[in-house]
Amino acid sequence: CGHGHLTKEQLPTHIVGLSKEFLRIIKSENYDAIHSHYWISGKVAMPAAAQLHIPLIHTMHTMARVKNLNLAEGETPEPMIRVQGESQVAASAQALIANTDSEAASLVSLYDACPDTVHVVSPGVDLYTFTPGDGRRLSRERTGTPENALVVTFVGRIQPHKGPEVLIRAASELVKHSPQMRPQLIINIVGGASGANTEEVERLKELATWLAIDDVVRFAPPVPRKNLVDWYRAADLVCVPSYSESFGLVALEAQACGTPVIATAVGGLRTAVADGISGVLVDGHDPKAWSSVIARLLQEPQRRVLLSMGAIEHASHFGWDATARGTLDIYDQVITENKAAAKISGQ
Repeated sequence: CGHGHLTKEQLPTHIVGLSKEFLRIIKSENYDAIHSHYWISGKVAMPAAAQLHIPLIHTMHTMARVKNLNLAEGETPEPMIRVQGESQVAASAQALIANTDSEAASLVSLYDACPDTVHVVSPGVDLYTFTPGDGRRLSRERTGTPENALVVTFVGRIQPHKGPEVLIRAASELVKHSPQMRPQLIINIVGGASGANTEEVERLKELATWLAIDDVVRFAPPVPRKNLVDWYRAADLVCVPSYSESFGLVALEAQACGTPVIATAVGGLRTAVADGISGVLVDGHDPKAWSSVIARLLQEPQRRVLLSMGAIEHASHFGWDATARGTLDIYDQVITENKAAAKISGQ
């Protein structure tokens, strides 16, 4: 809409202009449906869908009301403009696609979505890219990780809501109660800052120094997708200590690579991780509780082998083929219903 590069935070002020440009682009085409992702795209698509009588299908991915009910300490709540925008999209869409049953329930309870319009299709993981590959030893060579190290890895945006601080504080507890593990222990924090919060990485580095574990905690910038598999495979455990997740794709990617996952028992992570089979779900964010679970699994290599086998099997049910089939079924249903309604109304 002629505004050049915009940050995520600036986008909401340009929704009207984006909507007009979107309408201009698609009105000369013959679309049967619009599928928007994330609330801003939904808001942009709403006027075009209404004016052109095209059914709107929407996937939230994350929801402000869910995030605001599960904020990390000191985390800024999502703004009201987003809450209102999501509510408007939920009311306007002919179909809402949730990642899990938990997210579907939140759409109904928190956004008054009609249960008949809410469908569940889990996101897919690329099972051709995320595989056990040539094994942990070679992955550790490629990532510069000692072969005998005990490696726990976090992958994701470096923001409070994703919980990397929980893992760092858990590592501090771990070296206190199990000091014999310290020489081998490596905590990887892989990822970059999110949005305008560019200071979070430095804050976490300072925290690691203050906790006297900067020899244990290693920070790595975001890595290309083709290299990310090596970070998953090189780890003994991958931790996902999020405060809320609509699904938890990192957890599935890690499991597809054969690495067990420790995750918070919230939202979509309850679906993404099979507790006791492909990993372990932890209630809450107490660093001592996380430390206990991490230490126990690091000290039980045979159990990690069983969880690794379970992780590969569990992830195999979430391939893109299944996601595509489920999504296409919803497209077909919505388009058929829209054509039937248009025929009745004489449009």
